[in-house]
Amino acid sequence: MVSLNHATTIRTELESFIEREALSFSQLGRLAGLNAGTVSSIMKGNRIMAVDQLDRMTAVLGHDQGHFYEQYIQECMVEAVPNWRRVKPFLYRCAELDKLNCIKQILPLLLDNLTYSPLLFEVAEDFFTEGKHAAAALLYESVALSERRQHSERLAFCQYRLFTLRLSDNQEDNLQCALQFEPFVDRLDEIDQLDALRDLANTYRSLRRWDKVERIAEEMGRLAEIQLAAPSQPSRAREESCKKPKKPLFVYLAFSYLLRGSVCNARGDHEQELQYTYAYQDLSWVKETDEETLHWLTLYKGWAEANMYVSKLMRGDESVLADYVAYIEQNKDELLVGLLNITEAANLFDLNVDHILQFFDSEINGYMQIRHQEAVGVYTKQVVSEQHARFLYGVAHYYLRQGLYLMGFEYLLASLSTSSLINNETRILTCVRLFEKYRALASQETQNRYQNLLKEEEEEHEKKIGIPVGRS
Repeated sequence: MVSLNHATTIRTELESFIEREALSFSQLGRLAGLNAGTVSSIMKGNRIMAVDQLDRMTAVLGHDQGHFYEQYIQECMVEAVPNWRRVKPFLYRCAELDKLNCIKQILPLLLDNLTYSPLLFEVAEDFFTEGKHAAAALLYESVALSERRQHSERLAFCQYRLFTLRLSDNQEDNLQCALQFEPFVDRLDEIDQLDALRDLANTYRSLRRWDKVERIAEEMGRLAEIQLAAPSQPSRAREESCKKPKKPLFVYLAFSYLLRGSVCNARGDHEQELQYTYAYQDLSWVKETDEETLHWLTLYKGWAEANMYVSKLMRGDESVLADYVAYIEQNKDELLVGLLNITEAANLFDLNVDHILQFFDSEINGYMQIRHQEAVGVYTKQVVSEQHARFLYGVAHYYLRQGLYLMGFEYLLASLSTSSLINNETRILTCVRLFEKYRALASQETQNRYQNLLKEEEEEHEKKIGIPVGRS
């Protein structure tokens, strides 16, 4: 492969190839699938190549796709005025070939000109839709930077997209993402606000930041009520008809009630939790009968049934266990959170749930093997990951209290490992406190594994804050 130096241009590469192969412009054109006039203009310097023409020439020269892209940026975008008709298709090709460094080189050339912001935003939206998320993030960051003083809706929407793209397994990073995005929510239009508030609430829910969840749920409910009343105003209905939320409007109001019920559950206020449960159980006021509406009505009816069991269970009423187990057996998306609720109630009220843990033994063993969680049903990846770590801890606590130390420590180390993987510092400390309480009953092998996990956690933390690992 020929390497380019500062004196070499794409055209001189082509000239060398023509001379070496004794080709005419017409013959080169036939090889590249271009007409002779186009080749002649390019070779005489009268025309700047489009990216498609560059790709064709690159193939003729026998180089890998994108071989000349860095040089192309230098010659056609740095040394010449950037032309959007060339820049746009070049961005798409860079995203297709995953040449993110080339995209990074182009964007600073466009930042000073605000006319590029809406154009870049449109391309970013295309990349987002196509699943080219890393490329999309670069463009959203560029648009947000160029519009940082504009306080525009587009700036807010870029921040929304970046928030969703930056969410990861790392809960501490997710907290920072949520805190950075939150001030931009009210700059979005009301329809986008509903989805943004839902995503933000789910993130804070996975972090168990109940104060945040409560406030966001209340705001989402307020906006949903406004939108539900809007169809009675014909002009407003026409205005909003071109933009719809991702889910039926009633879902956002019902979800706000569900979230507020979760807040009450976490605070131990089960009477108020029941009131919110009744609110999303009775959705008889929803008149639509389309398939999507019926789907969500069925889900909320099921969740209301389940959460009524949970509310009673968390007050020590074990008479609902059989019905609750039957529910989670039939609704596999609810299995993890169901077993979590059961083990937490068992630890809180000293209930014996051995028969339930044995019944779901294969599923629970599966949870022991999983390292990286995925979204399940309506539960986001972040929510499921937090539930997973907390469930393993709950089972560990249950077995340790019963004197089944071998099993208890296995689940406790699994919870510690999972909590470390998602950087859930609160859960890590909870695991450490429980292990130290029972440390004297742990085998030497278990204690060694525990120390190794703590060492790995410490090294990860030191890497994050920039302290060299293995320092003296």
